[in-house]
Amino acid sequence: MTGPEGDARAVRTRAKLRRALLDACAEQSLAEVSVAALVRRAGVGRATFYVHYTDLEALAVDACADVVRDAVDALHAWRGTPDPAKSPPALLDFFTGIGGHAGLYRALLSPGGGGPLGRRLHQDLRARSRAERALVGAPEPDLVASAVASAFTGVLADWVHGLVPGGPDDIAHRVWRLLISLHRTPLP
Repeated sequence: MTGPEGDARAVRTRAKLRRALLDACAEQSLAEVSVAALVRRAGVGRATFYVHYTDLEALAVDACADVVRDAVDALHAWRGTPDPAKSPPALLDFFTGIGGHAGLYRALLSPGGGGPLGRRLHQDLRARSRAERALVGAPEPDLVASAVASAFTGVLADWVHGLVPGGPDDIAHRVWRLLISLHRTPLP
C-alpha cells in the first residue's frame, strides 16, 4: 500500500476500494475479481487504484486486516475484569461477519495462520497486545503478545478452513476463553 496515510481523500479512496472488494468477494472469489471491475464498482480510476495498492492481494489483505482491527479495537474498548462465561458482542459480530467473506479469508490465510493476511494479523495483533500489557505493567508482554497473536490468527485461519468446528457464536465464545486464559496465565 502506498500513498499518504493521513490524507483524508486517500483515506476515503482506500475505504471505497476496500468496500468494493468486500462486496465483490461476497459474490465471487478473489481470483475472479479484476482490477477493472473493482475500480468501476468503487467509482475510482485504475491509476488511482495503483496509487494506493500494488495489486488486488494487497487490497484484500488491507480490507481483511481492517475488519480484524475494528474487532480488536472493540475488544480493547472495555476495561475491568473480563467475564470468561460470555464473549463480548464485538467478537461475535466479527466471527458472524466473516461468514459472508469466508472465501476471501481462506484465500489470504493458510491453515495455521500463515499467508499474507496471517502475517499482517500476527504483526498487528502482537503489537496491540504488547502495548496493552505494557500499559498495565503485566509481566512478559513480548511472550504473551506473541502467544495471543499466534493463537487468534491460527484459530481464525483453521476455522475458516473448516479445521476447527463451530458456528460463529460457539467459536467466539471458545476464542474468548482462550484469549483470557493466555492473558491470565501466571508467569514467573
